[in-house]
Amino acid sequence: MPTSPSLAPAPVPPVRAVRDRRADLAVALAALALAGWVTSGLWRDPNGRAITVNSSDQALFEWLLAFGGHALTHGQNPLFTYLINVPDGVNLAVNTSITVYAAVFAPLTYLIGPPATFLVILTLNLTATALAWYWLLNRQFGRGPLAAGLGGLFIGFAPGMVSHANAHLNWTAGWLVPLLVWRTFALRRPEHRIRNGVILGVLVAVAFSIAAEGLFFTALALGLFVGVRALHPQGRAEARGALPGFLGGLGVTALVAAVLLAYPLWLHFAGPQRFHGTGFDAVIHSEDVASYAAYPSRSLAGEAGLRTGLAPNPTEENSFFGLPLLLLTVAAGVLLWRRARAPQRATLWALGAVAVVFTVLSFGPVAKVDGRRTDLPMPFDLVGQLPVVNAALPARLALVVAPVIGVLLAYAVDALRADPPRSRPARAAWLAAFAVALVPLLPVPLLTIEREPVPRFFTSGTWREYVSPGGVLTPVPLTLDVYPDGQRWQAYALSHRQGEFAIPSGFFLGPGGPDGRGRIGPPPRLLSTLMDQAARFGAVPIVTEGTIREVRADLRHWRIEAVVLPDRVHGAKWAVNQEAVLRAATALFGEPERVQDVWVWRIPPDRPAR
Repeated sequence: MPTSPSLAPAPVPPVRAVRDRRADLAVALAALALAGWVTSGLWRDPNGRAITVNSSDQALFEWLLAFGGHALTHGQNPLFTYLINVPDGVNLAVNTSITVYAAVFAPLTYLIGPPATFLVILTLNLTATALAWYWLLNRQFGRGPLAAGLGGLFIGFAPGMVSHANAHLNWTAGWLVPLLVWRTFALRRPEHRIRNGVILGVLVAVAFSIAAEGLFFTALALGLFVGVRALHPQGRAEARGALPGFLGGLGVTALVAAVLLAYPLWLHFAGPQRFHGTGFDAVIHSEDVASYAAYPSRSLAGEAGLRTGLAPNPTEENSFFGLPLLLLTVAAGVLLWRRARAPQRATLWALGAVAVVFTVLSFGPVAKVDGRRTDLPMPFDLVGQLPVVNAALPARLALVVAPVIGVLLAYAVDALRADPPRSRPARAAWLAAFAVALVPLLPVPLLTIEREPVPRFFTSGTWREYVSPGGVLTPVPLTLDVYPDGQRWQAYALSHRQGEFAIPSGFFLGPGGPDGRGRIGPPPRLLSTLMDQAARFGAVPIVTEGTIREVRADLRHWRIEAVVLPDRVHGAKWAVNQEAVLRAATALFGEPERVQDVWVWRIPPDRPAR
């Protein structure tokens, strides 16, 4: 690691530089090929396919790209909107707003549409993560191209990264982490202290916009690493010498980040529609102890039938390294420890502390072993109630462990190349160990499905004849994470410059959960509940005068002007009972009007229901 002068990169001779450029190209092509392979199911038809296990989050990120670009090009607030969750609006600063991505890729979103732009960013995220770690290991940590390439590709396509490639543009932006590591360690140098602090402050602001939870984890891991290494007997002298400059640069970083993030942070902690903590169960969203030795579903081992059901859902396989890789990592650590000089042992000690602490914290409030919950309390039970920490899912803390493993593997490869075992069987054993540990983890493509197209009613702009400019339109069932159509339609209209319409409800995190925590979507009202029951269970409501009065109150509350039911409703978790929804809506609103490929109910302000 760069905290030790003995591990600083040495000057590169000219011949080596040519060889490195070829290695750079080889790693870049490998990373791009793997990213294209993982996302290949979507590339078949970017606008017509969705990720099977998480089409709801995909629709949300597509909407964020469309809304963010629209807000920035129309002088609107990109961090708060009244286009969804009418009339209360949504605080996007406490959601994953990916404002930087929305701004940078706005031209592409307008050119090819939000779904295709989502796919481009997802593919680039995976590619850039592997390349950024390769660059850090090779250029900053002085590892050889082979070692750095193996480490970078492993981290970029680790089980957790591939799992979060199921539509999480925030967590797949792992390229931010090596940049944060690089610029944090640059603060040790006394020269250019202000410049280094400014660069890191800007990077912190960018990371907060794209992946605030990931930034928080990175800060915790770096703080733990630096602290443990500084307290190690072999690191104290260096730490004392670097401390004044480091703290000065860190102060500049804090000042720059505070200025750039003043409004987003105010909105996050004190703005309207904020909440504290999430509505997700920390016990459910924690790592099973056995999951570290298990194999992920989207891997060669998973395809061979070695997958398990230990993750809370397919997007949260945050560890799943497999037992052979865990054993190889321990062996690599022992090898490096035996060959290391004293300062290097301080670095290894700090790396081990990060891996152990984040592993234990990922177990959540109580330990689970092979799917069975125990009564054994864990450290997260104590820290999980702290501000900011209470908004994090403990299972995701396991994502910090993958880079530690990748760094150890890269250093072990370099150590073995510099001083290989003398016996042929020992060399063969190391080669076999790497193969047995890594080959089963090679990723396979994400599962994708054909998704319902945006109706012609919206692609042709006909909707503008039924809603006043900026007026409220709602699909039935109402938009939620399980019914993302409303935000998909809105994203199409915004990205194709058709104008604005607002929708009630939506897929977002907002207040209203238990104990003041957040929840997905707003608290349900009668109309949304009736439509959900019809869509999910085929239950057509018995309409009474009381039902009509409450539904009218809901329509007035949301200021709805038109209700729309497409021929094919996208259900993100289950198939929607289309006939039951049509019958339920007709019972509540009267006979609909057939317009192109949708059913429409006009809701006049003087007669909001039949």
